Amino acid sequence: MMDSQEKTLEMGNQEEMNKVESTPVTAAEPATEGETPQVATEETEAEAAAEPEYKKHYATKKEVLDRVREIAHNEEAPAKDEVDYLKTVFYKLHIAEREANLKSYIDAGGDPESYQIAPDEDEEAFKAEMGIIKEKRAKIFKEQEEEKEANLKKKLDIIEKIKTMVTSPEEANKSYQEFKALQQEWKEIKNVPAAKANELWRNYQLYVEQFYDMLKLNSEAREYDFKKNQEIKLRLCEAAEKLAEEPDVISAFHQLQKLHQEYRETGPVAKELREEIWARFKAASTVINKRHQQHFEQLRAKEEDNLARKTALCEKVEAIAAEENKGASDWEKHTKAIIEIQAEWKTIGFAPQKMNVKIFERFRAACDDFFGRKAEYFKTLKETFKANAEKKRALVEKAKALQDSTEWRSTSDKLIALQKEWKKIGMVPKKTGDQLWAEFLGACNHFFEARNAANSGQRSEEHANLDKKRAVIEKLKAINAETEGNVQEMVQKLVEEYNSIGHVPYKEKDKVYDEYHAAIDKLYKELNISVAQRRLNNFKNKLKSVAEQGESALDNERARLMRQYETLKSEVQTYENNLGFLNASSKKGNSLIDEMNRKVQKLKDDMNLLREKIKAIDAENK
Repeated sequence: MMDSQEKTLEMGNQEEMNKVESTPVTAAEPATEGETPQVATEETEAEAAAEPEYKKHYATKKEVLDRVREIAHNEEAPAKDEVDYLKTVFYKLHIAEREANLKSYIDAGGDPESYQIAPDEDEEAFKAEMGIIKEKRAKIFKEQEEEKEANLKKKLDIIEKIKTMVTSPEEANKSYQEFKALQQEWKEIKNVPAAKANELWRNYQLYVEQFYDMLKLNSEAREYDFKKNQEIKLRLCEAAEKLAEEPDVISAFHQLQKLHQEYRETGPVAKELREEIWARFKAASTVINKRHQQHFEQLRAKEEDNLARKTALCEKVEAIAAEENKGASDWEKHTKAIIEIQAEWKTIGFAPQKMNVKIFERFRAACDDFFGRKAEYFKTLKETFKANAEKKRALVEKAKALQDSTEWRSTSDKLIALQKEWKKIGMVPKKTGDQLWAEFLGACNHFFEARNAANSGQRSEEHANLDKKRAVIEKLKAINAETEGNVQEMVQKLVEEYNSIGHVPYKEKDKVYDEYHAAIDKLYKELNISVAQRRLNNFKNKLKSVAEQGESALDNERARLMRQYETLKSEVQTYENNLGFLNASSKKGNSLIDEMNRKVQKLKDDMNLLREKIKAIDAENK
């Protein structure tokens, strides 16, 4: 289906296709009196724009059809302009009606892709009547052409008769009445083929003038005839000169053709005035013809400008159609831009006739390409939306099945997993998406509100535990190497007290954990250094009494310390190997690693103390 914007453009195309542009023929400027100017045989755009009587308002297709039937079946010849106008009006109403039907169908919930255009009896009847009019016009044209050929033969016969009179000067006076009858007969004969008109008139005028020149009528009769013709031709000159003031260039041109026709049908004037009067009439004709020519030159220039503007619009639409559309918003943005260009297109007049249809077809092709791909995109998007909606609907059912569960931890994990899965699913139509989200969120909130109500007492206990653990941390920070009493025993009791305290609030867990171990690590480091130094000093003080027991006593002590050193070294190696297999991804794993690292450091500190004792024995032996 086409968008409504494309249908509107289709109507514009119908109007352009129905218009028949014609280039009127400019009246020629004869070189001598009696030379027949060219006569325009087709109506022009300016005349069509003058709103003649036949361009009345039609409200319905039936009114147009009734007028077409009337034209098709009456005796009068069909007027081409009115027939073209009726055709344009009918299809404007027809397309508007078809768009209204489509809109009603869509507003009622119908699928645009499934819409079928119903047959229209009025359109079929209209086409049938237009066919009759076409045949009628063809018949009339043929009859007119046959009549022109017959008229040509009649006028040629008249010329031959006058020619015969001219060759018999002695019979001229006697033939005068017959000559006048032939002139009257000539006037009564109407159109002849345009290609023969000028030559026919020149021959006729030549022999008419020759006949008048050799007439031996009395001077009064001859002068009276010349004077009467002179008055007529002067009146025609004045009428032609006055046409220069006519604002409607086309009307002035056609009025001039009638004046030329009357001038041709008027007899000669006195020989000495012939060139003067004809020059005056010709000069007035030249003014009108130049205005007529300039008018159409301006029209052609305007049409060329319209072609340039329409070409630029084609390039704009083609550029937009070539751009990548990453989503629905891009499609809508580019659609709006093309609709604006289509609206601008309608404000531009016709291009030159030979390019008018071609430039429209180019414009239409670019628009059709864009809107065709847009329709395909949204068709695919619609299918994607449908699949996404089904996935979200399934998650809604799962959430509703869990909303009344009292297994707080496991159900919380499941609902959180469902929420993560929900975020991974793509978009759905807003109305459907809002409804599904409301159901899904309602089920989740139902469970979490019940869980929070059940766990409100537990939170109070967790905050109390947090205060207790921070109190133990403060006590650990207050202990140092100079503290009186058994420092290690004090530290051990505080560690046991800390470990016996229950859970703290989840958000505070990591923070209090880091504070506790920072205090413990600092304390252990200080205590290990202080205790090791006191032990080494005590050992050095006892070495003299051991040395008094004999050299073997020092050696035995040194051997005992070396065995302790190797044992500690083996333990350190075992701990370090085990550390390589532990996973520290959880806080529980982290805690175990920290504890083992402290033990390893304690063993290494003990090894350093043993090395210092062995060095002290070696110094004493020396």
